[in-house]
This record gives sequence, structure tokens and C-alpha cells, in this order.
Amino acid sequence: MIEATEQKHATYRVGTFRDGLRRKTRQVSVGGVKVGGDAPISVQTMTKTKTDDVAGTVSQIRTAADAGVDLVRVTVNDKEAAEAMAAIVKQSPVPIVADIHFNHVFALRAIEAGVAKVRLNPGNIGSKDRIRQVLTAAKQRGIPIRIGVNSGSLEEDILQKHGYPTAEALYESAMRHVDICSEFDFHDIVISVKSTDVKLMVEAYRLVAEKTDIPLHLGVTEAGTTRVGTIKSSVGIGTLLAEGIGDTIRVSLTDDPVKEVEVGKEILRSLSLASRNVDLIACPTCGRLEVDLFGIMAQLEEKLAHVKKPVTIAVLGCVVNGPGEASAADIGIAAGKGVGILYRKGEMVKRVKEEEIVKTILEEVEKFQPEH
Repeated sequence: MIEATEQKHATYRVGTFRDGLRRKTRQVSVGGVKVGGDAPISVQTMTKTKTDDVAGTVSQIRTAADAGVDLVRVTVNDKEAAEAMAAIVKQSPVPIVADIHFNHVFALRAIEAGVAKVRLNPGNIGSKDRIRQVLTAAKQRGIPIRIGVNSGSLEEDILQKHGYPTAEALYESAMRHVDICSEFDFHDIVISVKSTDVKLMVEAYRLVAEKTDIPLHLGVTEAGTTRVGTIKSSVGIGTLLAEGIGDTIRVSLTDDPVKEVEVGKEILRSLSLASRNVDLIACPTCGRLEVDLFGIMAQLEEKLAHVKKPVTIAVLGCVVNGPGEASAADIGIAAGKGVGILYRKGEMVKRVKEEEIVKTILEEVEKFQPEH
């Protein structure tokens, strides 16, 4: 299976896009949000509410939208959820992706409700007639499908063949579903090959990337609590993005969707793949620290959370590395004992008392004009 599939889908090989260039893919449109090609990498999340709670689900979607999410996935796991989709889609400020498992009727209902994409494995919904119905309906409405393969839910025959989840097993499963779509002349596809194992996830995505031109949705599945999940997702997603692999991402956390969005956007910003708003830089602190840097940074983080300007702010707690780091930022403070030196675009401006550092930085941010 894998040998034949490689021949059929072969496009890329090792080394063609690990040189800092982004992998070239076909492009799909998800409710107007472009995925793949030269489109910006989009950030997704998933609602944590019961889908039939329309008000609660829409509220969570709107909050995620305010945080900057591009796409939101909503589970359609029962009849009540399917019936709620039309109202959710109508009220959502961002495109909605329907998450479907096994039931082709729910997929058809979601498509009728106007969702922008369906997460579905065609081979899991039964007969060829059912597959035909779903793919035909999606094609008629211009709705792409994400084939979502997870290491924990591989087909039994593929698992038996490989012995345990491997990158090759995930690839083979994904390509099996791609082939089903191709049989019905359906090609608006996005692929994900997720795993809780970061190393396996990276290897699987590399394999798909090397052998196809299909856009990829990156994620570490069931990544865990905010602390652990953020680390695992940053390592896995960040590694691939740094290699030019990936077109849309979702950070999976046992937390509010907004936190998933925040982490996802920060991963992109850290790789210069998204415009940065406020970038707060601070030293890790040591015995040379002579101001309450912890308190200062906590106040700045809270008071600047709403600011959308692309401004870099550096606050350093001692005179060793402070002046150099502070002068390299748009706005900088190099602190000594009870006092700080304010820098603006590399120029020393004035001395500031410790208790006035936060107020001074906020005033500087207010006056700051980004370069265009």
C-alpha cells in the first residue's frame, strides 16, 4: 500500500523545503480563509461547550475570535448538535469547521447548515454511497475536508501491519482516505497526522510533506494541561513550521479556547510567521537584580494585554546586560538600584524612579508610532 501510494502522491523529497523556504502546496478556501499555498498560517481552536448549547457555544466562539482565532471547530456528535449548527454558523464571526466521526448524516446536516469545512475520514462513514453523498455535497458547496488521522485511532489492519503507531502507519492511513476522495474526484483536502508523541508527530508530518502537495493542519493531539501542552505543542508545531511545513495549526490544551489561540499565535510570532503586537522582553533575573522586576512585568503584561501595536519593550534588571538589550528595543529600561534608564529606539532618554517605570513605559507605548 505505502509503495503504491508514494508513487501516486510523490511531489517532495527530503531537503527540498528544509532550507528556510516554506513548502509549496495546493490551496483551499475555508469560508474565505485561505489555507495552503502562500496564505498566512491560520490559527484554529475548538469549542469546549456542548454544541446544542447554542448561546454558550457562540459566546465561546466570539471570545476566541476576539483573541484572534481564524477558524473554530465544533463537534457534531449527535442529533441535537447537528440541529444546532445552522444557528451557530449564522451567529459566528469566523468560519466554522464541523467535526464528524462515523455518521454521514451529521456530515450532511452540517454541510446544509453552512459550515466552512468538515473534519472527516471518508473511510470511517460506511458504504461508498454514503461517502459519495458527503463528498458530492461538500464539492457542490466548495467545502474542503480535513482528513484527520490520530495515532490512537489507526485502522486495525494498518496497526497490525506496522505493529504499533509509526510515521509510516499514520501516512498510510491518511493516504488511504485521500485515495477514497480521489476516487470521487474530490481534491479540496487538508491532512493532519497527529499524535500525543511529539517525535512521532514530527516524523509523520515530515513524511506526508515530502510525498504530497496537500496542505497540512499541524497539532499535537491531547497535548494536556496548559503548561505541558504548551511545551509539547511549541516543540512539535514549532519544529515543523521552522522547516517550512504547515499551513494551519491548533494547540490542543485542557484549557479555555482563548489560551489555545494565544499559544498558537505566539508560536507563529516567535518564528516571525505572524505580526507581533506587544513583545515584552525581560531578563531571567539573578543575584544582580536590584528592582522588583517580577512585579513590574506582571503589571505590564496585564496593562498592555489589549494593545495591538507592534512594539518591542525590554526591561532589564541590572546594569551588566541591561543597557545593550534595552537600547536594542523600541522602548527599553535598564534598571539599577531603585532606578531605571529609559531608552527610546536606541537613544538614552532619561532616568526613571523604580516606582515610575510602569507608568513611564505605558506613556511611551501610547506615543509610539510603528514604522511602516
